[in-house]
Amino acid sequence: MKEKFKKEWLTAPGTNIMAGVVVALALIPEAIAFSIIAGVDPMVGLYASFLIAVIISIVGGRPAMISGATGAIALLIVPLVSEYGVDYLLAATILMGIIQLILGLLKVGKLMKFIPNSVMIGFVNALGIMIFMSQIEHIFGISIDTYIYVIVTLLIVYIVPRFLKKVPAPLIALLLLTGIYIIFGSNVGTVGDLGNIERSLPSFFIPDVPFTMETLMIILPYSLSMAIVGLVESLLTAKIVDNATDTYSSKNRESRGQGIANFITGFFGGMGGCAMIGQSVINVKSGATTRLSSLSAGVVLILMIIVLGNWVVQIPMPILAGIMVMVSIGTFDWSSFRYVQKAPRTDAFVMLITVAIVLFTHNLAIGVIVGVIFSALFFATKISKVDVYLEEMENTITLHFEGQIFFASIDTTIEKIDFKKYDKPIQLDFSKAHLWDDSAVDAIDTIVRKFEEKGNTVYIKQLNTDSRKIVKELSQLNEQHLT
Repeated sequence: MKEKFKKEWLTAPGTNIMAGVVVALALIPEAIAFSIIAGVDPMVGLYASFLIAVIISIVGGRPAMISGATGAIALLIVPLVSEYGVDYLLAATILMGIIQLILGLLKVGKLMKFIPNSVMIGFVNALGIMIFMSQIEHIFGISIDTYIYVIVTLLIVYIVPRFLKKVPAPLIALLLLTGIYIIFGSNVGTVGDLGNIERSLPSFFIPDVPFTMETLMIILPYSLSMAIVGLVESLLTAKIVDNATDTYSSKNRESRGQGIANFITGFFGGMGGCAMIGQSVINVKSGATTRLSSLSAGVVLILMIIVLGNWVVQIPMPILAGIMVMVSIGTFDWSSFRYVQKAPRTDAFVMLITVAIVLFTHNLAIGVIVGVIFSALFFATKISKVDVYLEEMENTITLHFEGQIFFASIDTTIEKIDFKKYDKPIQLDFSKAHLWDDSAVDAIDTIVRKFEEKGNTVYIKQLNTDSRKIVKELSQLNEQHLT
C-alpha cells in the first residue's frame, strides 16, 4: 500500500506539478467556453473543473488523467438550463453523480471490453477533429496578430522539447508569449473576452428546487444522459491514457470516482463533468504520470482564479488555441488512413461511421454506441454462416453441421437442408457446431419434426457439453433422440 502511494503520488513531483500548471492554464478557457455553451455563468464551469479535478485525483481510478467541465456534458444540459434554470442543473448534477456511483458499484467498467478497436480508433479521430474544430473560432478571421501567435506557439511546442525537456514546452509558450502581449500589446482575443472571472472560492449550498416527484421527473432524463455520456467519455479516455503510458487503471474505481466528484460538485455550484481527453493528453505529454498532476491542475486553477485572476484574463487566446491544435494533432491516429485501406471493410466502415456520428451529433457517447452496434451486427453476420454437408452411407443419411448456431444463423441453416427424405434413419452430426441459445434449440426441434413427419427416424449426435446441456433444458425432444 505504501509503495502504491509513493508510485501514484510521489514519483517525479516536480515534473507532475509543472504539468498540472500547464493543464490548469488550458482548463480556464475550456471551462468558460463550456459554461457559455450551457448558458450558465462562467464560474459554474470553472468551479466544476476545480472541484472535479481535485476530487478525481484522490478517488479516481486513473493517475495523470484530467477531469472537469466538458463540452459533451454542456451540450446535453442546454435545454434544462434554458427552461428551468441553474438550480435544476445543479440538482441534475447531484443525481448524475448518484447514478454514476451506482453504475460503478455494479462494475460497469467491465463493459469496456465490448468496445472494439475500430470504435476506439474512430473515437480518437473524432476527438482530435472536434478539438481542432473547437479552436477555429479563436484562430481564423480575427487578425494577423492572432495567426502569428498561433504559429509561434506551435513552433515553440514542437521545437523546444528537442533541446529542453525538463520544462513543458506549452508552459514556456504561455509564459513567454503572454509576457510579450502584456508588454507590447497586440490585436488578439484574451481569456477575459470569454467572460468575467470572480476571485472567490465555491461555497456549499443546496440547490433551490422543490423536493417533489415532479422535480425528479424533470431532471432524471438529463441526469441519466449526463451519467452515461460522462462515463463513456471517461472510460474511453482512461483507456487511451492507459495505452499512452503503458499502465493499467481501474475502470470501476474510475466510474465510482466520477460519481463521487459530480455528486459533491453539484452542492458547490458546479456543472457536471467527466474526463477531458485534450487536457489529459497535454498532461501526459508534459511528463505527468501521477495523481499529483491532476491535483495540481485543480489547485493551481483555483489559485490562478483567486490570486492571479487579473493576469489570467490577459492570456491571449491564440496561445491556448495553438496548444490545443498540438493536442488535436497528437490525438488523431494518422495511421488510420492506412488502416482504412488494409483493415476488413466492416472494421473500416465502423471506424468511419463512429467518426461521422460523433461529428454530426457532437456527442462522443452516441458515436461510440452506434459504432459498437454496427460492429456487433457485422460480427453476428460474420459468424452466422453455418455449413451443412449431407453424407449418405448405405441406408443412413448424416447431416454434418459446421459453425455457430444461434438466432442470426437459424434461417440460413434450415434453408440448406433438403427435407425430402422418407422412411430413413437420419443422423444430425454437431461435432463441428455449437448451439448458443434457445433459438438454436428451437431450430433443432423444427428440423427433427420436419424429418419425422416424413417417416424418418432422427438421431442427434456429437453435441458438445454446453450444447447438450442447453438441449436437455429447453428442447421438446425425447432422450432417445440424443446419442
